[in-house]
Amino acid sequence: MKILVANIGSTSFKYRLYDMETETQLAKGRIERIGETASPIEVEVNGQKFSRELPVPNHGEAVQQCLNQLTSPEVDCLKDPAEVAGIGFKAVHGGRVTGVQIVTDDILEAMEEMVDIAPAHNPPYIAAMRQLQTLLPNVPLVAAFETGFHADIPEANRLYAVPDEWIEKYQIRRFGFHGASHRFISVRAAEILGRNDLRIISCHLGGSSSICAIANGKSRAASMGGSPQGGLPQNNRVGDFDPYLLPHLMKRTGKSCEEILAALGTQGGLFGLSGGIGTDIRDIMAALDAGNPKAKRALDVYVFDIRRYLGAYLIELGGADLIVFTGGIGENQCRIREMICRNLEEFGIILDHEKNQACRANEALISAENSKVQIRVIPTNEEIIVARQTVEALKNA
Repeated sequence: MKILVANIGSTSFKYRLYDMETETQLAKGRIERIGETASPIEVEVNGQKFSRELPVPNHGEAVQQCLNQLTSPEVDCLKDPAEVAGIGFKAVHGGRVTGVQIVTDDILEAMEEMVDIAPAHNPPYIAAMRQLQTLLPNVPLVAAFETGFHADIPEANRLYAVPDEWIEKYQIRRFGFHGASHRFISVRAAEILGRNDLRIISCHLGGSSSICAIANGKSRAASMGGSPQGGLPQNNRVGDFDPYLLPHLMKRTGKSCEEILAALGTQGGLFGLSGGIGTDIRDIMAALDAGNPKAKRALDVYVFDIRRYLGAYLIELGGADLIVFTGGIGENQCRIREMICRNLEEFGIILDHEKNQACRANEALISAENSKVQIRVIPTNEEIIVARQTVEALKNA
């Protein structure tokens, strides 16, 4: 069974194609600048890259171009698009629906209900799914919601202190996101250590970041809240923010609530704190090395918030067996890992400086031999989780 896994951005489409009989990755690719006059299209098969440029007006056409390229004589990865048994989406927010769902009109309506809460994520997924229902009517679409892994978080760990009616009627609660990544870390850590009873603090740090407390393979708490905007500072999204500051900002700036929220969602986070240096952590680190005080400020706030959640989750879990770093920053930025783990010896958390320095985006143990808590880097694989979930959903349909 061949499964295509789609990861959709506002103007991009990234994918991986798997043969799920052996869980082998057959191809991975991307299409950028969707909606512009020329969209770069790239696919990699067996280490060989193929690229071209074509106008790609929308995400539905992006998937069609992806399948065209995979079936082309040049690439020759598929004989026919019909070989794809289903398309799995790393869907973000379904509100009243979660878990893994065959895409129907009701699922799309549930996602539309949450557009105000996930404005950067839900609209492109909804548009792509609707287009694909028309373009590829015989290919099942599966939404694997990021909230699914966190669905069983205890009530005390997921509720805001809001009126009861809001909880029941409007789905106001902490949902948690990055579910596929945290689920992968839970599964992979159990494989590495040969245990299913682990207490794990999973640190997914990247363009968007979140921390998850995991016990016995299940999520117990997650830093992202009712929307992907909450929790830690993101690359350009605010993270946790006091709502009572909104009317204050509206009065002082003369901007509407929508304009303030747009600024918090596009000009906040590391970008805002650094004074606009950029959204790439490498640019901010370079500015730090050059002595830029706002780069230091951005990193100090980012690391403080990560450590704040780390401490909270150590208490929630009654300690930890393992701390995992994953995501683009977590896997690649040894200095960030060192900043997070500094002065934690009293908690049994001791980083090995040399092991940490040597680790670059590879699976590795980076804690010292006398550390009571293991510290590991585990590169995440959200796509294989979505592919597995897609297969299971199709079998149960």
